[in-house]
Amino acid sequence: MNNEVSLVNPSKGLLDSILKGVKEGVKAKFGVKIALGVASAIPIALANVAAEAAQVQLNPVSPKLGDTISVIVTPDNPSNGRNLEVTSNGKTYPVFPIAPNQYRAFIPTTPLHKYGRKVIRVSGDGRTRNLAVWVKNRRFPVQRINLPPGKAGVKATQHELDRVRAFKALVTPQKYWDGPLLRPNGSRISTIYGVRRYYNGKFAKNYFHRGVDYAGGTNSPVIAPAAGRVALVGKVSQGFVVHGNIVGIDHGQGVTSIYMHLNRINVKEGDMVKPGQLIGGIGSTGASTGPHLHWGLYVNGQAVDPVPWRFSAIK
Repeated sequence: MNNEVSLVNPSKGLLDSILKGVKEGVKAKFGVKIALGVASAIPIALANVAAEAAQVQLNPVSPKLGDTISVIVTPDNPSNGRNLEVTSNGKTYPVFPIAPNQYRAFIPTTPLHKYGRKVIRVSGDGRTRNLAVWVKNRRFPVQRINLPPGKAGVKATQHELDRVRAFKALVTPQKYWDGPLLRPNGSRISTIYGVRRYYNGKFAKNYFHRGVDYAGGTNSPVIAPAAGRVALVGKVSQGFVVHGNIVGIDHGQGVTSIYMHLNRINVKEGDMVKPGQLIGGIGSTGASTGPHLHWGLYVNGQAVDPVPWRFSAIK
C-alpha cells in the first residue's frame, strides 16, 4: 500500500475528510489554499489521528539546499525506539536518542544535491511511513580564484586526504554540542557557503565552497563554536599542503567542524573543548591567497551550511 502522504495509513475516506477540513479551515481563516503534499505539516499532523502511530517532526519545515534536515521521532511504544531506521535516497542515517522516548536523525543537503521533492522513510515500529518534503533550490554565486605560483595546482597528499576523510566520517554516539553554535571568529565574512569556483581560469567540477571564510588578520583568535573533542590536528610539516595547519572538532552524533589555514594551533588531539575556547589563530597556510579562516561544518560526512546552526538550537 502506498502511504506516502500519511504516517498512519488511514482509510481513503478518513484521509480525504481530514484534508478537506484542514484546507477549508485554513482557507476560511487566511483566505488561501493549500495543496496536498506541499505542506509537510499536513502528513505530520496526521500522526495524531491514530493513537498507535509514532509522531515524526521535520525541521526546518521548508528546507533549502545546504540545510540540515532534522528528523525527530517519538515512538508510540518506548521499546520501538531501539529499532528505528531513517532512510532517504537509498542512504540510511544514524538515529540517536535526544530525550526520553525521542530520537533524532540528521539528513544533510548540499549544492550538489537535487532540489525538489525528497522522500524520507521512517520505520522500525512494525510500520513504515514515507514523508515527502520539498527541498527548495538556492542560487550560489560563482567566484574566480587565482592562486599564486607555488600554490596553483597543488594537490593534497595521501596522508592529508586519509586523515581528513576519516575525521569527517566520525559518528560518535555521545552528543557534545548544546544549542546554537558560536561564531568562530569576529572578522568579516569574505566567502559564504556553497560558492562555485574557477581556479586560475579552470572551473572546479563537482566543487562547492564547503564552509564560511572569515577574513581576519594573522593570528586573529579562532574559538570553538561548541563543545567537543579535538579529533584532528594537522600541520603543513606533516603533509597538510592544501588544508594547511588544521584543527577538527568532533561534536558527536555525526556532527564535526573543521578550521583550516591556521597560523597557530592551541590544542592537541584528544583535548575536550568548551564553547568559546581558543583553539588557534588565523593564518594563510596551505592553499590560501591570504590570511583567513575557513570554517566547515559536516553532518554525516557532508558539508552543510553552518550559518543556520548559529541561529537555531538544532537538537
